[in-house]
Amino acid sequence: MIEPKTKPWWKYAIFLVPGIIILGSASGIGFGPDAWYEALEKPTFQPPAYLFGIVWPILYGLLGLSLSLILASQRTPARNAAIALFLLQLVLNFSWSYVFFGAHAIAFAKWHLAAILVIAALAAGRFFKIRPLAGWAMVPYLLWLIFAFTLNSAIVELNPGVSEPLFG
Repeated sequence: MIEPKTKPWWKYAIFLVPGIIILGSASGIGFGPDAWYEALEKPTFQPPAYLFGIVWPILYGLLGLSLSLILASQRTPARNAAIALFLLQLVLNFSWSYVFFGAHAIAFAKWHLAAILVIAALAAGRFFKIRPLAGWAMVPYLLWLIFAFTLNSAIVELNPGVSEPLFG
Protein backbone atom coordinates (compact mmCIF):
# COMPACT_ATOMS: atom_id res chain seq x y z
CA MET A 1 0.00 0.00 0.00
CA ILE A 2 1.34 3.40 -0.96
CA GLU A 3 1.00 6.09 1.68
CA PRO A 4 -0.39 9.41 0.49
CA LYS A 5 2.15 12.20 0.36
CA THR A 6 1.86 14.91 2.96
CA LYS A 7 3.25 18.42 2.88
CA PRO A 8 6.30 19.25 4.98
CA TRP A 9 5.25 20.62 8.38
CA TRP A 10 6.59 24.10 7.62
CA LYS A 11 4.16 24.46 4.71
CA TYR A 12 1.34 24.19 7.23
CA ALA A 13 3.17 26.38 9.74
CA ILE A 14 3.55 29.38 7.42
CA PHE A 15 -0.24 29.72 7.49
CA LEU A 16 -1.20 28.24 10.84
CA VAL A 17 1.30 30.04 13.08
CA PRO A 18 0.29 33.56 12.02
CA GLY A 19 -3.35 32.50 11.61
CA ILE A 20 -3.67 31.22 15.16
CA ILE A 21 -1.77 34.22 16.52
CA ILE A 22 -4.11 36.60 14.67
CA LEU A 23 -7.30 34.79 15.71
CA GLY A 24 -6.16 34.47 19.31
CA SER A 25 -5.10 38.09 19.46
CA ALA A 26 -8.40 39.20 17.93
CA SER A 27 -10.34 37.30 20.60
CA GLY A 28 -8.30 39.02 23.30
CA ILE A 29 -8.54 42.47 21.73
CA GLY A 30 -12.25 42.12 21.01
CA PHE A 31 -13.01 41.26 24.61
CA GLY A 32 -10.12 42.43 26.74
CA PRO A 33 -9.67 44.18 30.05
CA ASP A 34 -11.80 47.28 30.53
CA ALA A 35 -12.93 49.56 33.37
CA TRP A 36 -15.09 46.76 34.82
CA TYR A 37 -12.05 44.46 35.01
CA GLU A 38 -9.79 47.18 36.38
CA ALA A 39 -12.23 47.67 39.27
CA LEU A 40 -11.98 44.00 40.31
CA GLU A 41 -9.78 42.96 43.21
CA LYS A 42 -6.73 41.05 41.89
CA PRO A 43 -4.40 38.62 43.64
CA THR A 44 -0.85 39.64 44.45
CA PHE A 45 0.50 37.26 41.80
CA GLN A 46 -1.39 39.03 38.98
CA PRO A 47 1.22 39.71 36.28
CA PRO A 48 1.47 43.17 34.70
CA ALA A 49 -0.93 43.66 31.78
CA TYR A 50 1.84 43.94 29.17
CA LEU A 51 3.02 40.40 29.96
CA PHE A 52 -0.18 38.90 28.54
CA GLY A 53 0.55 40.65 25.22
CA ILE A 54 3.94 38.96 25.15
CA VAL A 55 3.00 35.50 26.40
CA TRP A 56 -0.12 34.80 24.36
CA PRO A 57 1.37 35.35 20.89
CA ILE A 58 4.25 33.04 21.81
CA LEU A 59 1.84 30.38 23.07
CA TYR A 60 -0.38 30.74 20.00
CA GLY A 61 2.71 30.42 17.79
CA LEU A 62 3.66 27.20 19.57
CA LEU A 63 0.12 25.90 19.10
CA GLY A 64 0.35 26.66 15.38
CA LEU A 65 3.66 24.82 15.21
CA SER A 66 2.25 21.87 17.13
CA LEU A 67 -0.79 21.56 14.87
CA SER A 68 1.43 21.89 11.78
CA LEU A 69 3.57 18.97 12.90
CA ILE A 70 0.48 16.81 13.37
CA LEU A 71 -1.12 17.83 10.08
CA ALA A 72 2.10 16.79 8.33
CA SER A 73 1.88 13.32 9.90
CA GLN A 74 0.33 10.28 8.31
CA ARG A 75 -3.47 10.39 8.25
CA THR A 76 -4.89 7.95 10.76
CA PRO A 77 -7.99 7.83 12.97
CA ALA A 78 -5.74 8.67 15.96
CA ARG A 79 -4.40 11.74 14.16
CA ASN A 80 -7.90 12.87 13.26
CA ALA A 81 -9.08 12.46 16.87
CA ALA A 82 -6.06 14.41 18.12
CA ILE A 83 -6.79 17.23 15.66
CA ALA A 84 -10.46 17.29 16.71
CA LEU A 85 -9.49 17.64 20.38
CA PHE A 86 -6.99 20.36 19.51
CA LEU A 87 -9.54 22.34 17.50
CA LEU A 88 -12.16 22.00 20.24
CA GLN A 89 -9.81 23.40 22.90
CA LEU A 90 -8.76 26.18 20.52
CA VAL A 91 -12.38 27.26 19.95
CA LEU A 92 -12.94 27.19 23.71
CA ASN A 93 -9.74 29.20 24.18
CA PHE A 94 -10.83 31.86 21.70
CA SER A 95 -14.23 32.15 23.42
CA TRP A 96 -12.86 32.48 26.99
CA SER A 97 -12.23 36.23 26.67
CA TYR A 98 -15.87 36.80 25.82
CA VAL A 99 -17.03 34.71 28.79
CA PHE A 100 -14.73 36.46 31.28
CA PHE A 101 -14.46 40.02 29.98
CA GLY A 102 -17.51 40.35 27.74
CA ALA A 103 -20.17 38.50 29.75
CA HIS A 104 -18.52 39.13 33.15
CA ALA A 105 -19.20 35.48 33.95
CA ILE A 106 -15.96 35.06 35.89
CA ALA A 107 -17.15 32.01 37.85
CA PHE A 108 -18.22 30.23 34.67
CA ALA A 109 -14.95 31.33 33.02
CA LYS A 110 -13.02 29.43 35.71
CA TRP A 111 -14.70 26.17 34.71
CA HIS A 112 -14.41 27.11 31.06
CA LEU A 113 -10.63 27.29 31.64
CA ALA A 114 -10.70 23.91 33.37
CA ALA A 115 -12.39 22.42 30.31
CA ILE A 116 -9.80 24.01 28.01
CA LEU A 117 -7.01 22.60 30.18
CA VAL A 118 -8.42 19.06 30.21
CA ILE A 119 -9.11 18.98 26.48
CA ALA A 120 -5.74 20.58 25.65
CA ALA A 121 -3.98 18.01 27.86
CA LEU A 122 -5.81 15.20 26.06
CA ALA A 123 -4.81 16.68 22.70
CA ALA A 124 -1.19 17.10 23.82
CA GLY A 125 -1.10 13.49 25.05
CA ARG A 126 -2.28 12.29 21.66
CA PHE A 127 0.16 14.63 19.91
CA PHE A 128 3.02 13.11 21.95
CA LYS A 129 2.10 9.65 20.63
CA ILE A 130 2.00 10.83 17.03
CA ARG A 131 4.93 13.24 17.03
CA PRO A 132 6.62 13.96 20.38
CA LEU A 133 7.80 17.45 19.37
CA ALA A 134 4.16 18.45 18.77
CA GLY A 135 3.29 17.36 22.30
CA TRP A 136 6.26 19.19 23.79
CA ALA A 137 5.29 22.35 21.92
CA MET A 138 2.03 22.35 23.88
CA VAL A 139 3.64 22.09 27.33
CA PRO A 140 4.18 25.85 27.85
CA TYR A 141 0.53 26.41 26.91
CA LEU A 142 -0.62 23.77 29.40
CA LEU A 143 1.48 25.37 32.14
CA TRP A 144 0.04 28.81 31.32
CA LEU A 145 -3.50 27.36 31.42
CA ILE A 146 -2.81 26.06 34.93
CA PHE A 147 -1.62 29.52 35.91
CA ALA A 148 -4.65 31.15 34.22
CA PHE A 149 -7.01 28.80 36.07
CA THR A 150 -5.32 29.69 39.37
CA LEU A 151 -5.53 33.41 38.56
CA ASN A 152 -9.18 33.20 37.46
CA SER A 153 -10.03 31.22 40.61
CA ALA A 154 -8.36 33.84 42.82
CA ILE A 155 -10.25 36.65 41.09
CA VAL A 156 -13.54 34.82 41.68
CA GLU A 157 -12.66 34.33 45.36
CA LEU A 158 -11.59 37.95 45.84
CA ASN A 159 -14.76 39.30 44.18
CA PRO A 160 -17.76 37.45 45.64
CA GLY A 161 -21.07 38.26 44.02
CA VAL A 162 -19.48 40.00 41.01
CA SER A 163 -19.81 37.12 38.55
CA GLU A 164 -22.83 37.27 36.29
CA PRO A 165 -24.54 34.18 34.88
CA LEU A 166 -23.43 33.36 31.34
CA PHE A 167 -26.96 32.64 30.16
CA GLY A 168 -29.71 34.80 31.60
